Amino acid sequence: MSTPTPTGPCDLLLTGGRIWTQDPGRPWAQAVAVTGGRISAVGDDAELRELAGDRTRVVDLAGRFALPGLVDAHIHLNLGGAQARWEMPVAPTATLDEVLEAVRSWAGGLGPGEWVVGGILGSTVLARIDADPGALARLDEAAGGRPVLLRDDSMHNRWVSSAALAAMGVDADSPDPAGGRLVRTPDGALNGLLHEMASSLAESAFAASVPDPAARTLGSLEAAVRVVNSFGITSVQDAATTPAPVQALRTLEDQGRLSLRVVTSAPVRPFLEDSVVGDELVAELRRHRSELVRPDFVKVVLDGVPTTRTTALLTPYRCHHQHDTPEHGELYWTPQDLREQVEHCYDLGIGAKFHATGDASARAVLDAVEAVRAERGPGPIFHVAHAEWVHPDDLPRFAALDVVADASPYIWYPGVIPDAIAAEVPAELLDTMWPLRDLVAGGTVVAAGSDWPCALPTPDPWTGLETLVTRRNPDPAVPGALNPGQALELTDALTAFTSGAAAATGLADVAGRLVPGSSADLIVLDRNLFEVPAEQIHATTVLQTWFRGELVHEAGTAPVPAPPLHREVVDAPAS
Repeated sequence: MSTPTPTGPCDLLLTGGRIWTQDPGRPWAQAVAVTGGRISAVGDDAELRELAGDRTRVVDLAGRFALPGLVDAHIHLNLGGAQARWEMPVAPTATLDEVLEAVRSWAGGLGPGEWVVGGILGSTVLARIDADPGALARLDEAAGGRPVLLRDDSMHNRWVSSAALAAMGVDADSPDPAGGRLVRTPDGALNGLLHEMASSLAESAFAASVPDPAARTLGSLEAAVRVVNSFGITSVQDAATTPAPVQALRTLEDQGRLSLRVVTSAPVRPFLEDSVVGDELVAELRRHRSELVRPDFVKVVLDGVPTTRTTALLTPYRCHHQHDTPEHGELYWTPQDLREQVEHCYDLGIGAKFHATGDASARAVLDAVEAVRAERGPGPIFHVAHAEWVHPDDLPRFAALDVVADASPYIWYPGVIPDAIAAEVPAELLDTMWPLRDLVAGGTVVAAGSDWPCALPTPDPWTGLETLVTRRNPDPAVPGALNPGQALELTDALTAFTSGAAAATGLADVAGRLVPGSSADLIVLDRNLFEVPAEQIHATTVLQTWFRGELVHEAGTAPVPAPPLHREVVDAPAS
């Protein structure tokens, strides 16, 4: 039996399972005992049966496969919950015509003054819009003149209607905002596409139209918690956090309805939401610290995304025309400013998630961390998100500097986004994307995150887990593999969703492993992941999700209904 030995009967005993513990000392077990929401023992059925008392709840897993509750190290709870609950769903593979038809249908069910808001708009569709001078007029017609706000699969860009542009207070004569772009047709007219910080103008205009923002945020977070629990996720790191969602999370926690552990990340500069930032935001979020809400990180955005050529690269982007000047993207921070930010993290005792999608931006993070670690020694946890490209010389620096590689496998399996990226970067660069096997081999902590609601309409970890192992699209109709030599072994991929992600988010003491003393967060699946072909992992169904020893999701049961604000899409996804 695992130590320490309990001194009395346990509250819950899960028996008869095939349990993968992620404990190197005892990787497999049959039973888990839970007392006071924490694991009190892990072992064989026979030895743990003696811990059951008259009031112990005994659950027979009937041979099913169980493992620690998953940790999503990169998610946007409020955006994802809002999309799931209130907004128009669009598949990232939808064509422009299908998107317009969805807008037309959705607009017909809205009340006076309501915006059409939704996603996900595929990156390839954005390219089609940019090449079609009549696309904005078609959007206006489909919406019946309503304001429209559609988010793309990177969440860095938007497509809006003429009515939305008017609500934003911009026209053809408006200058581009700092850090953003109002995309125009060849004759100078706006086409409704917004890149990077220009998107924040649309988000602010839409937010001003919401009659009860607090109720919407609370409903969004309720939906988000139900969605992530249904996929077996029990801890997350929210990748860009503002005060309103944290207040809603604390409300849910105070009401006993927060079945999720949330690590927050406070943006240090304005990004895509209208909010306080920097030290003021850090102080505000720290006021809400609790057992389940942990304001332990800041968010630093160093560059953009490759589809808009805003990722900072060491290798230039493809030249589309003979006389194009080579582009490398742009770093939003100077080396000195970045070093000072790392030093400030030391001063605050807070970690940082650095959005750095290019090899140039990843190197900038490593350079800054190396300089400060050399002077001040070990310190806060730092992430490079999303570690899309890393120069070979920089691969060993991650482990040497104790920097986490935050990877979002949901984004990059062969499909829409890689197709759009392939149009912008040289083929030889595309073939080096996400060098995760090399990072793991070098001792780097790799943490998986969905980046929900980017790329996919759910934070389904089983799709992400499969693509970490296969580097292929789970849909056999989509051919090809993305840098297949960097595929992970199943145990390494599972580590990225459990103990690796827990360590990366500062939760190693409570999450990621089934060991005595850790939180009783575990999930029961319909299949043993070690016994099925890798190509079947994406079809996994979570039968049960336990959080702190309480059953918070069971397959086939209806979610708890919540009062609608207006048109509601879904309460929870189908598994």
